[in-house]
Amino acid sequence: MTILIWITQILLIPLVSPLFIGIIRKIKAEFQNRQGASIVQPYWDLWKLLHKDEIVTKDASFISFYAPFIIFAVTVVVGASIPLFASFLSNQLMSDMLVVIYTLSLATFFLALAGMDSGGGFGGFGASREMTVAALAEAGLIFSLLTIYFVSGTSNLFAMSSGILAMQANNYISVVLAFIGFFIILLAETGRFPFDNPATHLELTMIHEAMILEYSGKSLALIEWASANKFLIFASIGANVFFPWGIAQLVTIDAILIGTLAFMAKILFLCLLVAIIESSIAKLRFFRLPNLLAISFLFSALAIGLIH
Repeated sequence: MTILIWITQILLIPLVSPLFIGIIRKIKAEFQNRQGASIVQPYWDLWKLLHKDEIVTKDASFISFYAPFIIFAVTVVVGASIPLFASFLSNQLMSDMLVVIYTLSLATFFLALAGMDSGGGFGGFGASREMTVAALAEAGLIFSLLTIYFVSGTSNLFAMSSGILAMQANNYISVVLAFIGFFIILLAETGRFPFDNPATHLELTMIHEAMILEYSGKSLALIEWASANKFLIFASIGANVFFPWGIAQLVTIDAILIGTLAFMAKILFLCLLVAIIESSIAKLRFFRLPNLLAISFLFSALAIGLIH
């Protein structure tokens, strides 16, 4: 049974991540009085891209070829290293919060490198903007998880989930403040409003899309799939590290089933929250983004200061 649980843990993120992207798009369509595409449309998009030929610019090097595989592999490895439906799994090598943070940064690095490697102007400024946002978001992300570290007494994400379930009631305020800071970082790292528009192709506003304009076919499919994985990874950390209620702590079928249903329910709620935000506000000017990221850091720092 343990092997089956680990297989589910490894495959869950890449299998369901496109579904939640489709759910966000469907909710946004409902808010805008549109019918919108089916929630499984991202799967069909990936299937279509995987069966298309690739066009490679003559300026691209081996970096452009290998980057999509590295980026996708990183998201699969990190997805297997965070608590999804159970906290009893043990992964001492990859589940430390700093290892997860900087492994994800490796994917960001290769994405920016691939954007510059294509030789296009859009890729260059997209990579510059991406690395700027990533650098400014790093402190807020670390401090938000540092709050949970101080509350739970461990840096292992699986053990953090168990620690939050057993924490004192007077630390709830710190956890909520840290989650607010983390949620702002989630929007920044996954290219959502108000940091980026995931559906734009306007040269002056795009960040993520600017780096992948030269990609097509299977490589583009891997990058888009990895982007969906990254969103679900951040959403899973927010759901099961800050609010782990319902997560399975025992190796029983009932506990795992409840943990899986609780996981899906919490991710659906976060998708609804993201859709509401994206339907309510406009994208901010790039030079106003540092202010919002500073607010995230301040929320997390205040959360640490209020820990008892």
